[in-house]
Amino acid sequence: MDSQLPDIYCPFVPQTNPHVPQVREHLDRWTRKTGLVHRESARERFEQADFGAFVGMVYPTADSEKLDLVADWFVWLFLVDDQLDDGHLGRSPDRVRDVVALMQNVVEGRRAGVLENEELPAAVVALIDLWERTTPTAAVHWRRRFAWHLITYLTTATTWEAGNRAAGVVPAEAVYIEKRRHTGAIHVCMDLIEIVEGIEAPQSIHNDPRFITALEASCNVVCWANDVYSYEKEQVLGEIHNLVHLVRHHRGHGKQEALEHVCAEIATETERFLRAEAELLAAHPELAPMLRPYLDGMRSWMRGNLDWSRQTPRYNPDDVAQYERPEQYLESTVLGVEKH
Repeated sequence: MDSQLPDIYCPFVPQTNPHVPQVREHLDRWTRKTGLVHRESARERFEQADFGAFVGMVYPTADSEKLDLVADWFVWLFLVDDQLDDGHLGRSPDRVRDVVALMQNVVEGRRAGVLENEELPAAVVALIDLWERTTPTAAVHWRRRFAWHLITYLTTATTWEAGNRAAGVVPAEAVYIEKRRHTGAIHVCMDLIEIVEGIEAPQSIHNDPRFITALEASCNVVCWANDVYSYEKEQVLGEIHNLVHLVRHHRGHGKQEALEHVCAEIATETERFLRAEAELLAAHPELAPMLRPYLDGMRSWMRGNLDWSRQTPRYNPDDVAQYERPEQYLESTVLGVEKH
């Protein structure tokens, strides 16, 4: 690699969940049961990524059952995202419209369970299971928000991104930054903090400008750090949806200068989070028992995502050749859409 990754400012303490060994075993069983991962080449790459370690870093306080649940969400999001980003489907929005509609039926309550002898894409089977395990005790406003974030992720990734790829459009930085929080499904992951911590944030808090700022800043930090670490991989795949790539394209920066620019912006967003966090806690001291774990969850996400990105083979810049033939690790049964 001809550039050095700059240090990314992150003042939060690394943590890990004690249930990681059990969650690794659970993920192996669950991905086999749902059919999300079954070919040996795909399973080898899946195991190397070590999503169990990742989920343990970003949800360090989850009990074993909740950790299994959020780990399953993780894997589902990553595997669907790989299909849409790394493979041919990411340039063919029409090809995945039907499977996205099936997913939408699940999260909007029009579809439950799998009928006997029914053949569904593995991602839909897995989503039905996830939805049934996640939502029974959740507040109505949480379910509504979570469903909206999930559907927005799917539709943005399959229409906006795919449309840009098909047309060769490089989006403006400001547009990309707003869309990136959805295409990265980070809102979905932040919503799960409430499930993990057993808290219920009232709608008034979600509408509070200070909470909105803290959430937006933490989401940006996670997404942009991912862009820094996945930049080499995405260059091999010809992916344009990466902030480092956009900075190079629109500002004329060299690679090192673009990397340094994005890392500086991550530091700015981290400071913005810290200011909003302090203001929010000062404004609502009576809500500290609910707000503190929520904000700590955002901190864990920023720290854990960074630590996992540094260690996972998924973004190893010395092994980007693994992405030159994505058909070797992508499973066509995940979305049930065969290549033509």
